[in-house]
Amino acid sequence: MTSRRRFLGLLAGAAVIGTTGFVVGSQAGNNGLLRSKRPLPQRFTVPLPIPQAAKPTRVDGTTEYYTLVQRTADVEILPGVRTRIWGYDGTFPGPTFHLRHGRQAVVELRNELDAPTSMHLHGGVTPPESDGYPTDLVKPAATKEYTYPMRQRAATLWYHDHRMDYTAPQVWRGLAGLCLVSDAEEENLGLPTGRYDVPLLLTDRAFDEDGSFLYPALHHGPGVEKEYANGVLGDVMLVNGVPWPVHEVEQTRYRFRIVNGSNARRYDLALEPGGDLIQIGSDAGLLDRPRKHRKLTVSPGERFDVLVDFAGYPVGTEITLGSLVRFKVVRPGPESPPLPEKLAGLERLGDPVATRTFDFRTTMEHHGARMWTINGEMFDPAKSLATPQLGTVERWRLSSDFHHPVHLHLAHFQVVSRGGKGPAAQDVGWKDTVDVRPYEVVEVLARFDGYRGRYMMHCHNLEHEDMAMMANFFVG
Repeated sequence: MTSRRRFLGLLAGAAVIGTTGFVVGSQAGNNGLLRSKRPLPQRFTVPLPIPQAAKPTRVDGTTEYYTLVQRTADVEILPGVRTRIWGYDGTFPGPTFHLRHGRQAVVELRNELDAPTSMHLHGGVTPPESDGYPTDLVKPAATKEYTYPMRQRAATLWYHDHRMDYTAPQVWRGLAGLCLVSDAEEENLGLPTGRYDVPLLLTDRAFDEDGSFLYPALHHGPGVEKEYANGVLGDVMLVNGVPWPVHEVEQTRYRFRIVNGSNARRYDLALEPGGDLIQIGSDAGLLDRPRKHRKLTVSPGERFDVLVDFAGYPVGTEITLGSLVRFKVVRPGPESPPLPEKLAGLERLGDPVATRTFDFRTTMEHHGARMWTINGEMFDPAKSLATPQLGTVERWRLSSDFHHPVHLHLAHFQVVSRGGKGPAAQDVGWKDTVDVRPYEVVEVLARFDGYRGRYMMHCHNLEHEDMAMMANFFVG
């Protein structure tokens, strides 16, 4: 079993493995806020970059083959300085995979870093050996093939490091990227494509005076440990790897694929000075019909697929999304087709064969240190807390004493109740991550389709995940 003492040495050790360009910060902020030592950059001056597309090395009749290299690189994140990252293909974010339902993808991962890694396709329905289990490591100078059958519907997925005990600092260094899955059902809806289909990977970071990443060490005493017990928050908001960007748009409808890739930060997203966010998709695919929101709260690991129509804004208008990214309406655009009333067929799950309860809670060791547990237990790789059968539906009751974004590997689910009432407006659709708020019970119906084997659930606050708030389940 993972020991609490071993984890307390983790972030101190983070400055030892691959030390160049990664500074361990000892200064504490407000409830986990790590403050940069460098002046913060001016907002809304840097253009929004679009991550490069991954290109297959070869293609046969049913499969696309890719090579992905994990390596260090010095990149410009803050204007005028270079930051050493750990990046897929040396970029942050990593390249975006554009995959299609029914076409298998095989990704050869090469690790040129000086630390082990494990890559997880978040939201993917994959065989267990390709799921990125925390102890299924790719050692330095080694390679591993990940097979993604892509027998799942169109959705916005993402991939990131999942190494046991080190997920948080290794993702903080840059090991994250997007994966966009398409299918014929989605393509027939007339949704925005090309430059009108824009991914937004939301992250936060803190920086040292020279532009290096800062990350907290927990070995400076219990006071510092308490500062970051609820997760690490940076004071620089990044979208697609740059701080507070600006994006020029036309007077037409855009699709924004919003991914919260932060370690612990939740985002309240609304348009200023006003406007509707038209949700068309959730974590695991399209909704049955569009839904309007004035605000969306996105917890770590969650995705929201939304439309914004800039046709009603005069040229010259500036619109800000959640104080993170600014859109400037610069020219007329093509007329958008009518918004579809129906998006995708959505099966309503029912008839669960079992009900299980999982309590995500902080407890205290006799030494006074906090532990992050599921059903009172820290993660044990040799133990499973559930054994669902392939092809069945189960009701899982998730409870919490804090904000815990709960993520299930393999299994997609539908939220059926929150706090004893119906699901919240933004709980609709197929999901793989749900924000369980303090002292709240969220009930989901989870379907275990795809593959037999060992999978896991965990809190997607990455610091909590590294502090052993994980559990196995075995699909039989």
